[in-house]
Amino acid sequence: MGIGTEVLFVLGLGFLLLGPKRLPEVFAHVARAKARFENATRSFKSQLEAELEVGQRNGQTDSAQETVGSQ
Repeated sequence: MGIGTEVLFVLGLGFLLLGPKRLPEVFAHVARAKARFENATRSFKSQLEAELEVGQRNGQTDSAQETVGSQ
């Protein structure tokens, strides 16, 4: 089964289980949840990158202080 046939299978199964009235509501809910997850992921990634950048700056500062202090 390729990706296209899997998507069609899931859509068909959803149509049979949920019906034509409820299926759009469920897809809208899933789309909102996916958007929230992506937003949280993006936020986590930017926070992690900021923390790593601060850590690298502190590491460079610490090594510079050790060099100056040892002379």
